[in-house]
Amino acid sequence: MLTPIKNNFPIKFVLPKNRPMRSFTLVIFLLCCHFAAIAQNYTTTKTTSEKALAAFNAGIAEADRGQAAIAQGYFEQALKADPKFIDAKLALGDNYAELRDFFKSKKYFEEALALDSAYAPVAFLFLAKTEWELDKYAECAAHAASYLRSKPKNERNRRAAERLLKSAQFAAEAVKNPVAFDPKSVGDSINTKWGEYFPSLTADDELLIFTRRDGGDNENFYRSERKDGVWQKPTPLEGVNTSDNEGAQAISPDGTWLVFTGCNRQGDGSQGACDLYWSQLKSTGWTKPVPFSAVINSPDWDAQPSIGADNKTLIFTSSRPGTRGSMDLWQSIRQPNGKWGSPENLGPNINTPGKDHTPFFHPDGQTLYFSSDSLPGMGGSDIFFARRDPDGKWGNPQNLGYPINTKGEEGMLVVSLDGRTAYFASDRPGGKGDLDIYTFELPAFARPQPVTYAKAKVTNAATGYPITAKVEFTDLKTGKIFVSANTKSDGSFLVCLPAGKDYALNVSKEKFLFFSDNFNLVESATFDKPFLLNIELQPIGSATGPATANSTPIILRNVFFETGSAALRSESMVELDRLAQLLLGSPDLKIQINGHTDNVGDDAFNQTLSEARAKSVQDYLLSKNIATARLRFKGFGESKPLESNDTPESRARNRRTEFVVW
Repeated sequence: MLTPIKNNFPIKFVLPKNRPMRSFTLVIFLLCCHFAAIAQNYTTTKTTSEKALAAFNAGIAEADRGQAAIAQGYFEQALKADPKFIDAKLALGDNYAELRDFFKSKKYFEEALALDSAYAPVAFLFLAKTEWELDKYAECAAHAASYLRSKPKNERNRRAAERLLKSAQFAAEAVKNPVAFDPKSVGDSINTKWGEYFPSLTADDELLIFTRRDGGDNENFYRSERKDGVWQKPTPLEGVNTSDNEGAQAISPDGTWLVFTGCNRQGDGSQGACDLYWSQLKSTGWTKPVPFSAVINSPDWDAQPSIGADNKTLIFTSSRPGTRGSMDLWQSIRQPNGKWGSPENLGPNINTPGKDHTPFFHPDGQTLYFSSDSLPGMGGSDIFFARRDPDGKWGNPQNLGYPINTKGEEGMLVVSLDGRTAYFASDRPGGKGDLDIYTFELPAFARPQPVTYAKAKVTNAATGYPITAKVEFTDLKTGKIFVSANTKSDGSFLVCLPAGKDYALNVSKEKFLFFSDNFNLVESATFDKPFLLNIELQPIGSATGPATANSTPIILRNVFFETGSAALRSESMVELDRLAQLLLGSPDLKIQINGHTDNVGDDAFNQTLSEARAKSVQDYLLSKNIATARLRFKGFGESKPLESNDTPESRARNRRTEFVVW
């Protein structure tokens, strides 16, 4: 059976397991009604036997009352009276399908079509659906195509046949070419006899937040930390859990921001039956959840959020006006002023006339995983992924394949930062009970783009104590801020860095000198080699005492020059503008700009080049109205390397511009 998610989430979610029972006429390829009822639309029936006709009509009446077993007897009587009574064969085929005896259903539909294939072409569609249930995908596709060749006037049936044809063609190939799939439980510390589902992860793969249905009814959030590769015993998420149900959550990659679904809450500013709520992690714990404003939440159903790595992208499921089907995926972008923009529909490449739901936007900023019941697949809701191009347009969704997708309902998939490990919930056999959380290795073709992360702790260089500072990662090519955040109360931060960009890091705090670093990931990035930093910010003057000429140099890692030249490259302006702002905000601060080179080339040339580059930086600062008396420069050539000059990487680090306080 399918296990429903309680009130909050009107879709049933499970992953690969025994296929569920369905009414033949209420499956994904919904037909308008039973064939027995369709037969009544014909002005004549293909029999001259009054006895056959009387039995047939009695069977129709019983079928209309939902008495399929009784109707079967009447239809069989009709065929005894007239073995070539085509209406009785068609009705009996539909009746056996209702009783889920698909082998007999197929037999009678085939016999009816053999008698007269033009009498009721919709029988091709019923036969195709029977063959779908029997996993006879090639035959299913052929008969769906036969129905379409009859040029049906019933628009709903025509669309159903088109979807069935595409899915049968896909399923036939998918079953022939299965993808590797070996799901493993995340462990008994997480999974219990109660339901555990909707897993969500921080970028470093060390914190798992999930929903548990405590006692079988109340839904709450739990957190578990990974230690030595093992998930520890989870604890409730204090401050967020209430006596109401909470679920369908997403944790931001840095673990400081939780967005989730709350339903049927009164008096807190909610807009509809189910709305999106948010909470932040502070030094005192999680803040009291509050709903998003009416810009995000609507009077309709809003749920199942996913947060982008930039903390500025929110993708969620909604049934609001403008939705193409019953559920669509929508996106809202946080504006520079911190407010959220009006949600926009992800468009026809993603959304279908059916249900599109449970989005997961990977931290690579390009790959979206979601479920849909109306794209070609294995039946029910399948999991798909799509990639966004640099212009922001979504490519065509791709099915994750069989047996990840089955005739059941698939959803709730998240993918770790490494792109290899997927997490999902299922009530598959062998679990602890109800829904459990599992992992599996994602097939290579469905993996996101490379991503790494920077994880750091910021401290006061004078005291060693952690400090709260502002953290900004900037795309050097565009000059736009990729991520802006504050460190936690312990001075730490964690930021995802997708490949394909050259990032400038700036860490700043009032009355402190800033820290800068550079992460050039234009060519590649890897989760296996994150950037782990210990950052010490130096106090300025009155913050902890007077600065001295022996101050530790601050390296300007995002100041770049043309090769063999003192001409500043455009990417340098972000860093130099920050330095200018620091000087303007600290009128008593005086600095010396130092230039350094590697050991390649003539010593005298390197000395001259280092002086010229230091002067170029001074000239830029002068152009920003920094007084001449506060600046001086000096070139050191190749005389003060930070490292050996044995490798291209070490030589690049020795070529640097820095400043010291004087």
